[in-house]
Amino acid sequence: MSVEPQLTVPDSSPRPAPTEAPAGKAAGETLEDYTLRFAPRSYRRWTPMVVATTALGGIAYMADFSIGAGIGLTHGTGNALAAILVAAVVIFLTGFPLAYYAARYNIDLDLITRGSGFGYYGSVLTSVIFASFTFIFFALEGSIMAQGLKLGFGLPLWLGYVLSTCMVIPLVIYGMKALSKLQVWTTPVWLLLMVGPLLYLIATDPGTVHTFLSYRGAHGDGRINAASVLLGAGVCLSLIAQIGEQIDYLRFMPPKTEGNRRSWWTAVVMAGPGWVVLGALKQAIGVFLAVYVLAEVGAASAAEPIRQFTGAFAAMMPSWLVVPLAVVLVVISQIKINVTNAYSGSLAWTNSFTRVTKRYPGRMVFVLANLAFALVLMEADMFSFLNSVLGFYSNCAIAWIVTVATDIIVNKYLLKLSPQAPEFRRGMLYAVNPVGVVSFTAASGLSIALYFHALGDTLQPYSPVAAAVIAFVLTPLTAVLTKGRFYLRRTTDGIDAPLLDPDGNPSPARYACHVCRQEFERPDLAACHQHAAVICSLCLSTDRTGAHVLPAAPAS
Repeated sequence: MSVEPQLTVPDSSPRPAPTEAPAGKAAGETLEDYTLRFAPRSYRRWTPMVVATTALGGIAYMADFSIGAGIGLTHGTGNALAAILVAAVVIFLTGFPLAYYAARYNIDLDLITRGSGFGYYGSVLTSVIFASFTFIFFALEGSIMAQGLKLGFGLPLWLGYVLSTCMVIPLVIYGMKALSKLQVWTTPVWLLLMVGPLLYLIATDPGTVHTFLSYRGAHGDGRINAASVLLGAGVCLSLIAQIGEQIDYLRFMPPKTEGNRRSWWTAVVMAGPGWVVLGALKQAIGVFLAVYVLAEVGAASAAEPIRQFTGAFAAMMPSWLVVPLAVVLVVISQIKINVTNAYSGSLAWTNSFTRVTKRYPGRMVFVLANLAFALVLMEADMFSFLNSVLGFYSNCAIAWIVTVATDIIVNKYLLKLSPQAPEFRRGMLYAVNPVGVVSFTAASGLSIALYFHALGDTLQPYSPVAAAVIAFVLTPLTAVLTKGRFYLRRTTDGIDAPLLDPDGNPSPARYACHVCRQEFERPDLAACHQHAAVICSLCLSTDRTGAHVLPAAPAS
């Protein structure tokens, strides 16, 4: 069926639905930040640099200092710096194609994953992986803040965990508009408090640099060895899924034009894969500060960022100011990242739940659910076994991100087996695409087996390498074996108007969904199977009978 609906008068404030109340309610609730769907041009009014600054503000987390310190204290400075570098290169290379797709086509990582080898329901698995990433790191950051509140105000840790969880709720309710203001205003203060102590220590006591570089670690001998580097890189690579949180902001990039081409690319690279440059620097600083305070606080506390910064601040300012400033730094950092963790986690849970149940309960339900998971981890003292949790998790995260990145680079652009324009709408995709699901399952399963010594102690450090290599090889191999048949369930969405404008950006043409009676831009719509009209992607997702879903029409 092919229909050509009439364009409606463009209007930035969609009309409420007089009928179909559940669908209308769901559609209306998603319009604050376009949960579950394409972000329309009419909403994306920020400049590239504002979007980039907002996205980078979300990586203000203190976990990098703990991660770097943990690796350095165990394996020594040389192995730690090599591990950080290896992980950063992998994260940058895999993050670039994902960031480009998000900024160019204005969709989040789950929507990208659907059309990059996983299928409509297949990507539910990776949505849960990403949601777990957000609450694991929320718990980690909340633990760090609780340590700061204990040192600064004497609050018991359990109460600090509760406060760090509850204080982000008002901020995360309002989506991108509130988050962009928060990140822009707090970033300069955060940068000053983070970088200032390091520069002061290096300038006034150059001997700290020699001590840092020569530190051997508890299990090191001063030499760089592959096993230590790969074990450390495996921990750092747990952060590979951070690109998902960067994409939750990058999807609001304005269209790429000749006029903004340079600033557009700068913002995409800087706030997309470029986040890892600052992340790697923070990890290296974490090693430096841990070695600096080691003699004073002991190995058990040297990995705690609050201890690292109180030690650094003590060398440059009056004692009465040390703890308050360290607490301010920790609180600002925790708020900046945990509003992002709560926000992105709620999107991931909502995506999964809505597809599986055909119901949309509202994003706020999953904000609270994600925070509850994080609070449980904090109360279970997750910080004490941090590296073990991250080392295990990294295998799943690497397998997922490498699979999607490989599908974009190899299957879409080199082999031409995967459609270049991303597809995410129900009815257009097969339920499950074996290309991504098989590759991800095999890569994560085998690498986890390696991680838990199933194939011997010698191979255990190589589990992250196995995850990346297996995903990289199986993704194009499976696409070739299946001849790319399981990417698209049908090749046309039944609407004659083009999806993209002449510049290759998503078309801003607006049409009214006949179910929820609200207007959406062209990429968010498909023809309705039951009526000579169009229906939006969310109403398709919540269609419990499937009556509106177009029938399969695979390419011959």
